[in-house]
Amino acid sequence: MKKLHVLPILILMGCSSAELVENWKNPDIVIFDASKVLLVGMTQNENARIDFETRLKAEFDERDIESMRSIDLFDVRFTNSKRTEKELDDVERSLLDKDFDAILLTKIVGSESRQSFRKTMAGLNNYNDGFKEDYRRHQDIYYDQEYYERYTVYHAETSLYCICEGKDRSLIWRGSIDIMDPDDIEKTVEDYVKLVVVAMEEQDLIFHKNIDVEDVDI
Repeated sequence: MKKLHVLPILILMGCSSAELVENWKNPDIVIFDASKVLLVGMTQNENARIDFETRLKAEFDERDIESMRSIDLFDVRFTNSKRTEKELDDVERSLLDKDFDAILLTKIVGSESRQSFRKTMAGLNNYNDGFKEDYRRHQDIYYDQEYYERYTVYHAETSLYCICEGKDRSLIWRGSIDIMDPDDIEKTVEDYVKLVVVAMEEQDLIFHKNIDVEDVDI
């Protein structure tokens, strides 16, 4: 398995609404560089799409890597209806003609409802408690309808595709990311973009770290 510098990812996850749960890289790829990347955020929320693609483009701009938001390339008619395989082939050909060599595609692939304790679990391992203390601390379980809180986890994927001339147009990398109950869309987008950037840096994909960090096996 490839060695990853996991510390930056773990630090980021500690205070983030986004969590990297799977990180797959094409085993035939060691380092991948791109000169011009199309950034695509697939969502019905137009404001979230604009914010996401804009923030992601800012990361590319900061590293002097040319990129373009899909909102600046696809017109409204393109995203308002389904496209055939032939039409998407034409899109790829058009991107090649415009000197694009990669696409970074992000999408929400599903969601699920989960349940958690509303109350803290402080004292759970307090072995000095007797029955009455233990019972009194947790008796809300019987009647408090809000003792268990329900929340939604959204499952997202970001995929990097090569569309290089003369090469297979194949998947280079895919990161599966869980988004935890996003009340603040702006912060969620910021967390997601940061996590994607760090994950790609760790895999030497387009973004590359400026300093050496000791390798850690995972």
